Amino acid sequence: MLLKNRIAVVHGGGGAIGGAAAKAFARDGARVFLAGRSRPRMEAVAADIRANGGFAEIAVVDALNEEAVERHAGSVATKSGGIDIALNAVGVAHVQGTPLAELSLADFETPVAAYTRTNFLTARAVARHMRGKGVILTLSTPGARMSGVGFLGNGVASAAVEALSRILAGELGRSGIRVICLRPDAIPESVQVSHVRAAFEGFASRAGISVDDMLAARAASGPLLGRFPTLAEIGDFAAFAASDRAGAMTGAIANLSCGTLVD
Repeated sequence: MLLKNRIAVVHGGGGAIGGAAAKAFARDGARVFLAGRSRPRMEAVAADIRANGGFAEIAVVDALNEEAVERHAGSVATKSGGIDIALNAVGVAHVQGTPLAELSLADFETPVAAYTRTNFLTARAVARHMRGKGVILTLSTPGARMSGVGFLGNGVASAAVEALSRILAGELGRSGIRVICLRPDAIPESVQVSHVRAAFEGFASRAGISVDDMLAARAASGPLLGRFPTLAEIGDFAAFAASDRAGAMTGAIANLSCGTLVD
C-alpha cells in the first residue's frame, strides 16, 4: 500500500476530483480527512471509503475562510500527530465563454481571487503540520497554457496556481515538502455533476452547439483515441504523486490532459 498510515487532507472532498482522489488515497492506506461545504456529498464519499475498509472523517469547512482552514488543519494534526498529504480540489463557479469586451471586472476577478486565496490558505495551513516529509497537491487547467477567447479569468487563475505551486516547491522543499500541480483537461464524469458544466455552457451557447458536442470535438484533437481523462485516472495519479515512489518529483505540473495540451 503506497500510502499506509499517511494522513491525507482533501479540501473539496465532496467534489468529483476531490472524492476520486480521497478514495484512491484511502485505497492505498491513508487515513483521509475530507473538508468541504457540502456535508451530504462528503458523506457519500466517506461512506464509500468506509465500505471498502478505509478511514474517513468529514468536516464542513469553507476553504476561503482563513480561520476555518487553520482550525481544521490544527484539529487534524492534533488527532493524528501531523499531516502528510494535502490536496486542494476546491471548485469555484465562474463565467467562461465571454470575450474581453463583454467581460465584467467582477467576472474576471472571481476565479483569480478565489483560486489563489484558497490554495494559499490551505497550503500554508497544512505545511505547518507536515512532519519532515509531506506532499501538497494543487489543481489547474489547460487554460494556464492556452491562448484564445472566453477563458481569461480561468486561464489567469490556473496560471497563478501553477506559479504558486512552483514557488512553494522551492520554499518548502528544504523542509522535505514536495508540491505538485495536477493539470487535467475536462473530465466527462465531473462535467455532469459540478460547476464545470455551467462554465462550458458559456462557450457552447455562443458556438450554437451542445456542451457534449463541444467537448467531443476538443477530445478528438488529442492523440489518445479522442478521449479525456477519467476520475479514476486522476485519483490514481494523485495517490502515486503523494507516495514515496514519486519522491523525486516536486515543482512539477503534471499534464493529465490525454494530450489535448502538449507541453
